[in-house]
Parts: sequence; C-alpha cells; structure tokens
Amino acid sequence: MYKLIFVAITISVLLACKNSPSATETQNDTGKADTVVVLNDTQFRNAGIQLIQPIKKIMHQTVTINGMVDVPPQSMISVSIPLGGYLKSTHLLPGTNVHKGEVIALMEDQSYVQLQEDYLVAKAKLGFLETDLQRQKELSEQDATSKKTYQQSLSDYNVQMAMLKGMEEKLRMININPAKLTIQNISRTVQLFSPITGYVTKVNVNIGRYVNPSDVLFELVNPDDIHAAMTVFEKDIELFQKGTAGKVSLISDSEKKYDVEVILVTKNVNDNRTGMLHCHFEKPNHSLLPGMFLTGVFDVTSHQAILVPENAVVHYNGAEYVFVQKEKNTFVATPVETGLSQNGYVEIKPNGYINWLSVQLAGGNAYALMGKLKNKMEN
Repeated sequence: MYKLIFVAITISVLLACKNSPSATETQNDTGKADTVVVLNDTQFRNAGIQLIQPIKKIMHQTVTINGMVDVPPQSMISVSIPLGGYLKSTHLLPGTNVHKGEVIALMEDQSYVQLQEDYLVAKAKLGFLETDLQRQKELSEQDATSKKTYQQSLSDYNVQMAMLKGMEEKLRMININPAKLTIQNISRTVQLFSPITGYVTKVNVNIGRYVNPSDVLFELVNPDDIHAAMTVFEKDIELFQKGTAGKVSLISDSEKKYDVEVILVTKNVNDNRTGMLHCHFEKPNHSLLPGMFLTGVFDVTSHQAILVPENAVVHYNGAEYVFVQKEKNTFVATPVETGLSQNGYVEIKPNGYINWLSVQLAGGNAYALMGKLKNKMEN
C-alpha cells in the first residue's frame, strides 16, 4: 500500500516539473517584458512623443582650440636710420595707414652733409685719376715712363673707385640717389620711406630726438598677411595637417566667423604640452588686428554615420537607450552606443542586428517612456 502511494507522489512531482517553466525561461520572459512599454492612444498623445526615422549623413569630428591673431616676420617691419640722426618731422601715430614708398619721416644730421661732400670730392678725384691713368698707360706703351709709375696710377684709381662705390651704397642706405647728387642739391635732411603698405603699430621717437643706427623709430604691419596662430594640445596635434579647414572668431564677437586653412603644423611640443597651428585666412579683407584673441572650430575627420536627434537617446544608470517602435504605441527600450554629437544630432553605432534606417524611434519626449518603464519594473 505504501509503495503505491510513493509511486503516485513521484509521478505527480515529475508531471509538475515538466509542465512548469524553467527558472531561466521565467527570467528571460520577465527581462524581455521589462524592456517593452505599451501606451494607449491618450497616453501617447499626452506624452508628446514623436516618431522619428534615423538618417545617414556625413559626420564631422571637430576640435575646438584657442589662439590669437599673429603676423609673420616678413609682414612686421621695424624702421630705422642706418646712419643715425635727429628726427625733424613725422606725421605718424599708432594706427596710421601708410602706403609703400610714402615719406613717413624727415631726418637731419651733419653726417649726411659730410657723406655727400665726401662722395662728390671722391667722384671728382676719380675723374682726375682716370685721366692720369689713361695718360700713364699711353706713356708706358711708348716706353716713355716706367711700368712702376703706370702700376701706381692703376692702384690709385682702383682704391678711389672702391671708396666711391662704398660711399654710393651708404648714400642709398639713407635714400639718396648718387646718380642725381650734385654740388647744388647737397642736403642736410634725408627722407624715410615706408617699405610696405599697411599701418603703424608703434612710434618710438619724438621730434628733435637723436636716434642711433640700432634704434627702431617705427613698427609697421602689413595686414594682408596676418594669420591665426592657434594653440593645440599634444593629444590632438596628429589630427591636424596642412589643408585642414576651420572657422575662427573673436572671443569678444563669437557670431562673426572667419574661414581659415592650416598652412603649417609645428613639429615640437612646448613645456605646456601644446603645439602651434599657423592658419591662413581665406578672405584677407577683414578688421582683425595682431594680438586679438581667437577661438576656432576645426573639422579634423569625417565619416558616414547613422544619426538621430539627441532627444531620442535616453541616459539611464550609466547606459544609453533608444525606444524602437515595435507596433502602434508599443516601444522596446534598446541599448545603443553613441558617437559624435553635432547640430542637435547624435551618432549611434551599428550593432549588427538592427537596421537603423528601417525602424522608427520615439523622439521628442523619450524620457516619458523611460519613466513608465521604471514604474513598471518597480511594480
């Protein structure tokens, strides 16, 4: 009798185990149900959810860096007077526009008079030595004088010629044309001319002051060749190369953008672990001045990407989700990996089992779905 009862109990237990779902199956069904949110028409309408379609588009990786307006050495000119002298007159002030060849100052000194006098005397003496040399040559050819006398005349002539050429170059250095110099137009003043077209940045002298040859009277800048010197961190240097395009703006006026192109990337990193980009302005006709601070955004890489509006991605517990529409008013919370963000859109990476271009997602107020999903899991 007891044996029959034991067999019956055993059979009942086995049948019960066979008909009940396993622990794993129950857990999977529960986990799957916890990712699904179902709304009725009223809830869907009140939540303000919009259905959006992911799009495929070129995505640009950008780097934001700071810098300043700079001038290359060949466009920043220091004006001095090689022989020194007193400043007699000038009309320059910082900011004054100048044109190449324009008289920017008048210098005065007795050394200018002495140089012109010495040149004219040396030139006259050279004429005499040239005549004497010709005479000594003819006499030498006729054996009427010694070869030594002829060689001495030739030496004197060459020495005088060298002196005269040296004085000519000194005259040109103070903007006096030796070919036009005569006894009648010897002057105690010389003119300084602007070597470039641009504007004045510094005036270091005043009327009546004596300046030495090493003193800088004025500093001029050619604004047509200014460039943007941008500071880039060590980790980002390899992203830049010649031809990389970007847009810069003044820190004080971020609305106005200037197109630039990288023309040089420095090959060294300083103690601050930064390098330098030298960028050419695409349109030189602007009002930027050397020393102004800039901020810039540069496109360093580009690739095809799947994009969705940023409000379609929900952040929860350190992970990111989108809600994929399964059927009307039914959404499945799907984990995603995001990439770059740009202009209100964010990149979602391919996951191998969803064709993002063929599905619709909840946008506009996707957090409402996450809130309902959390309430469902808590209940």
